[in-house]
Order: sequence, then C-alpha cells, then structure tokens
Amino acid sequence: MTRVPADALILGPLLRYVDETSAAIWVETRDTTQVTVRAGGRQWTADTFNVHGHHYALVQVDGLEPGTVVDYAVDVAGVEEWPPEGSSFPPSRIATLEPGRQLRMAFGSCRTSVPHDSKGNRIHGVDAMRAYALHMAENTEEWPDLIVFLGDQVYADLTSDAMQDFISSRRNLNEEPGEELKDYEEYCHLYKLAWSDPANRWLLSTLPSSMIFDDHDIRDDWNTSLAWRHEMEATSWWGERIVAGLASYWVYQHLGNMSPADRATDEVWQQILAGQESAAASDLGDVLDELAARVDAQPESYRWSHARQIGHCRLIVIDSRAARILQDDKRSILDDDEMHWLDEQLHGDVDHVFIGTSLPYLLSPGLHQLEAWSEAVAAGAWGRRLKGFGEKVRRTIDMEHWAAFQDGFREVADMVCELADGKRGVAPATVTFLSGDVHNSYVCEVDRGLAVDVQGSSRILQAVCSPIRNPLPRVVRQATAIASKSIGSGFANRLARSAKVPDPPFTWETIEGPWFDNNLATLETDGPTLRMRWERGVIEDGKPDSPGIEVVSELVIEPLAMNSRRQANE
Repeated sequence: MTRVPADALILGPLLRYVDETSAAIWVETRDTTQVTVRAGGRQWTADTFNVHGHHYALVQVDGLEPGTVVDYAVDVAGVEEWPPEGSSFPPSRIATLEPGRQLRMAFGSCRTSVPHDSKGNRIHGVDAMRAYALHMAENTEEWPDLIVFLGDQVYADLTSDAMQDFISSRRNLNEEPGEELKDYEEYCHLYKLAWSDPANRWLLSTLPSSMIFDDHDIRDDWNTSLAWRHEMEATSWWGERIVAGLASYWVYQHLGNMSPADRATDEVWQQILAGQESAAASDLGDVLDELAARVDAQPESYRWSHARQIGHCRLIVIDSRAARILQDDKRSILDDDEMHWLDEQLHGDVDHVFIGTSLPYLLSPGLHQLEAWSEAVAAGAWGRRLKGFGEKVRRTIDMEHWAAFQDGFREVADMVCELADGKRGVAPATVTFLSGDVHNSYVCEVDRGLAVDVQGSSRILQAVCSPIRNPLPRVVRQATAIASKSIGSGFANRLARSAKVPDPPFTWETIEGPWFDNNLATLETDGPTLRMRWERGVIEDGKPDSPGIEVVSELVIEPLAMNSRRQANE
C-alpha cells in the first residue's frame, strides 16, 4: 500500500494545463508556505494563496523543450512531499506536447467517490478511472496527452457515508440542506475524498487534465428552468451553496484549465499575483465569493468555457450549465455572449474539432423530440393550463439536455454545419461532440443527405462516455436501451408536432451502443482518421482493489472522402 504523504501536502499534485514548453502543477497544502517543483535539474517555486483558511499553489513550470518527458518532485516548505515514500507507482512526469504529433485524449464523466472494496464495487461498480490508472502504471508507453473530465467530478447532492460523517461532525443533518453540501469547507472535504485514493492521485499527478462542471458538481438539474431557479432561491440554503460551489470550482477545477495567457487576464488570478508581490497573506475567500455570486446572477460577466489547439486538432470545452437563458420566450443552453464565443472558436483548417459539452448534444432521435415537446408544452404550446404539466414532466424525467433548449440547439447546428461544409476554413475530417451525464455510452452520427458535398464535408458525431463510476440501476438501463432504439419517428414526432416543434435541422442515428458499464474512453487521431475506444475495470483474481481493464467497444471513423473512394472501388 502506498504511504499517504505527510499532511503538509493535503491534495495533489495535479498536472493541469500542459503545452509545448510549459506545465501548471496545482497543490493544496496544510499551511501558508512555498511550493517548489523540481525536474531535470531545475526548479520552479510559487507561494500559496489562501481561500477561506485553505492554502493552494499553482506552480508554473516553463522553459521546457517540446516533445520531451521529465520526471518531477514537489517540495513543500523545503521538504520533499511528492512522490510518496515507497511508492509503487512510476515517477510523476511532465510530457510536453510535440508540434504536429497525433492526438491521444481520454474523456469521461460522472464519478462517485466511495471505497474500492467488495461492497463499493458491488453498489457502484469498479472505478474505471482507477483501473485506467493501474493499467497506465504497468504500461508506461503511449499514455494519453490529456484527459477531459466532462462533469460530475464530485457529487454535492448525493453524498457518501464518509462525506456525511464529516457533515454531521459540523452540523445537524436534520437541518437544511441535510446530507447535501452547505459551504466551502464541505466542498473542500468532498474534493479531498474524490482525489485522495493513491492510484487516482497518481494519475492526476502525471496526466494533464481539463475539467468542466455538470449539475451534480452543484445540484441535480442545475438551471433546468426558470421555475427550478425560483424554487432554489426560495430555500434558506441555496445562496450559500451556489457561492461555495462556484468558488470551490474556480480553485479546484477551473484554475488549472487556464493557459498562461488566460491567467494573465483573469481577474482573480491577478489579485493572487498582486497579493504575492506585496507579501500580503490576505484571504481571497471574499473575492471568490463575490465572483461566484456575480457569475450566478450575471453569467456573461465571466467565462468558464475554454478552448485550445493541440497539434492538428481543436478542443472546445463548453459551459452548458451556468450560462443559460431560461425565459419562456427564449431558452438556450448558451447565452448570447457564450454563443458568440463558441461561434468564434468553431473554425476549420484542422484535422478534427472536438466540442466538449457535459450534456449530450445528440440524444436518440425519439428522446430528442420528447425533450423538445416538453419544452414547448412548458412554454404554453398546449395552452396555459398545461404549462405546469410540461414543467413537471421535464423536471421528473430529467428532460434538460440540448434538445430541451431548441433555440440554442438550432443555432449551434447551423454553426457546425457551416464548419462541416468548409465555410469556416477547410472542413475538418470530423466534428465530434464529447459528452457525459446520461450514465450510458454511445456514438451517434448525423446524416444530412444528398445535399452535402461528400468530398469536402466533415462527419458530425456525438460520442458519450458516462459513467466513470456511477452506474444506472438495471431497470433504468433496460428502459434507456429500449428508448434509445425503439422510440423513433412515430409517437415522439407526433407529440412534438402537436406542440408545433419544427423538425430537427438534420437526422442522425446511433451507430454504436448504448452500453452501461463504468468506463473511460480514449480517442486517437491518425491524420483524418479517428479511433475511439471505451474500457472498463474488471476484477481479476478476486482482488477488488486491483482491477484490470478490458475493452468494451472500439470504433474507427474514416473521413467521408475515404468512404467514397472505398465505395467506388467496391
């Protein structure tokens, strides 16, 4: 068993944003102190900053050579705290990006933090991320360039026994919000539970990561509708919860998403730097609380979305929760400012464009039409008397994906079709939405018919990997599988048309799945070809804490022009 480091290092190191010449390494420490990263005979140092009595550092490691790999260690107050003494894992390392190299990227979402023993595996299944980490440790070649976590890294509303023990040590569970999180201190403990397992901690220390929230990072169905917001705002606890959730998200997840250039213009990071330069050890809790409250009320005042180019690929990660328009006369998953930002990011002249959005852009066609119908009825399409019925349906059955925000869905469809048709630069081979949330995995492909010039257009795909560790009950799995394949253009379409919902701007079908395993996906590019693989953890030799991995599904996506040549040859 790996020894947990001395508590001078509470969490981390997490290897976050890495480019061709630099890397950002995040830690949480016990005290206000100085943190040093040592690698390749050099060292880089940063002072901690304080938030509500907790201490963090982001060490910028720069001046590295492109396409190189170097082991690193972390000192806290001059004492080596990482790697742990006697660790069975390989050294944590920084692998800088190599110009022009093909991309290998892992992605997934939805992971509960419970023990990795027989009971935990029986109820929650094997943690696919942990199984992936153990496999990486034994196979040190061809690791991914990064991993993208697409939401629900932590569950603030569905807490584990360990989390409830911590909450009950601070307050009465019979008082609101009960077993759910209440404040920043509880969020800190939740992240500690999520990121402390030795195998997962090692993976996060050596595999660069990009993150975005989904609803359970804050609360189930976060920002489903205006009625949902009004209901939450009427409680005694929501104000403190949303502020704590967004403030802790900035510290634990968002900070590491930012490139050095992004941080140079970030309002909070600039205050951190100003405090360090003046040797002022002020607590930034009030600053982050003010930011969180403002962003919740005025989403356009801050951006959680982020984008970057990696080799010949473009990665765009979208906030599909906080920046919504929820008015009956206009509903969109992205507000005008966020939509304009996405519009600017969607350009060609790359091999592949990946759009990370926690909520699937494409559900099965039938489920899509049902969600569009529920939105229309809740807005009054069947009359004022049935608006409440529509709202109840969409809240009860979680009809809150892109399909239930038709204005935004159609606007993004227009942008993506322009990109696929080469109207925003040379069309990429694929435009692929990467998503989670729905606790099943599948791949859909758009079919726009004969109007598309096959030789010059992109394949438009939806790839879902969910959950990493939080499987659906078997009864729900069966219903989901039936709905994904059997609800098509019949009943769902008739319902949608009865509510005057226009037909979708294109058609699509499921080409792989669904499956319901806890799993983690990896995609690899080979010029215009895209390969995707989903892997799950399996118990070997009766050892629940030492799972292996096996492939659940593999898929090769070739460019449309290659398909045309193949058909001609046949």
